[in-house]
Amino acid sequence: MTPLKNDTFLRALQRQPVDHTPLWLMRQAGRYLPEYCATRARAGSFLSLCKTPSLATEVTLQPLARYDLDAAILFSDILTVPDAMGLGLYFAEGEGPKFERPLRQEWEIRDLQAPDPHDHLGYVMDAVSEIRRALDGSVPLIGFSGSPFTLSCYMVEGEGSDTYARVKTLMYSRPDLMHHILDVTTRAVIDYLNAQIEAGAQAVMVFDSWGGMLSQAAYLEFSLPYMARIMAGLTRERDGRTVPRIVFTKGGGLWLDRIADCGADAVGLDWTIEIGEARQRVGDRVALQGNMDPSILLTTPEAVATEARRILASYGHGNGHVFNLGHGISQFTPPENVAVLVETVRAESRQYHAS
Repeated sequence: MTPLKNDTFLRALQRQPVDHTPLWLMRQAGRYLPEYCATRARAGSFLSLCKTPSLATEVTLQPLARYDLDAAILFSDILTVPDAMGLGLYFAEGEGPKFERPLRQEWEIRDLQAPDPHDHLGYVMDAVSEIRRALDGSVPLIGFSGSPFTLSCYMVEGEGSDTYARVKTLMYSRPDLMHHILDVTTRAVIDYLNAQIEAGAQAVMVFDSWGGMLSQAAYLEFSLPYMARIMAGLTRERDGRTVPRIVFTKGGGLWLDRIADCGADAVGLDWTIEIGEARQRVGDRVALQGNMDPSILLTTPEAVATEARRILASYGHGNGHVFNLGHGISQFTPPENVAVLVETVRAESRQYHAS
């Protein structure tokens, strides 16, 4: 493989010295970019875009052509895993993802099996390999998956939810069935991420997008232990390099100390927790990734630069910070505001890494 020209992101995840705070953005390849919208139109649908490696490669690289980012992230969707389990993922026009065959009956849950990622998700591995070749060592490539709990929510609800009524009813009335779904999904995610690493992903991230809607007791039973199992099951080294692991629970700031002990190298933060306080709480256990409110990118260049400087100052001097948003970038974000963010972080962060 081609040697990395910029490994700042990987070193920051391992809390090693860097000369600037690395930056990438959740959902950095997305609808705020006109070039992405053009490629998606050519693809015909979001799923076709995900399942066509050449087009997934194209949109993965688009933000890197515009901005001086420190990492690329595989263009895909967290719901590819339950789709490969046979639940029938589809996207209705103007609506979010839905499943044709959500888990409703006990026999459906008992029959659930972890898919072979090479057989059922080969298009993802083909995209990872193609993106790595196209990057040509410029920056690292991040692979990812949804967390077992978040995936299970979609699998039971059949779509996004405001109340999570179905999954919470199952969780509290039949915890045995909920744990069965989580167990199978955990094995699927471990296999899926390890296949991505084998194909060329140089860091991996687990998105627990819905974990924050749980009570503390439920989070510690139904979400965090399964992410810890994933961390323990992942390939740790590939091509002579450590493969860092990131976990992110949206709304999980209350449980930061416990999340920091789950075996990950870095913990992603949303915007509801002050990053300087988070750093004090985790000490030298993990790196931190985050955590600008994506809504700030909808405002003015001056406001974007001011908030970027504030977050950098809050984290302070030293290593172990990857700058990111606290959740995915909005489709309504002006691309020029992203340019201001990238330029501000690159220029202003150097003072915090001076020896």
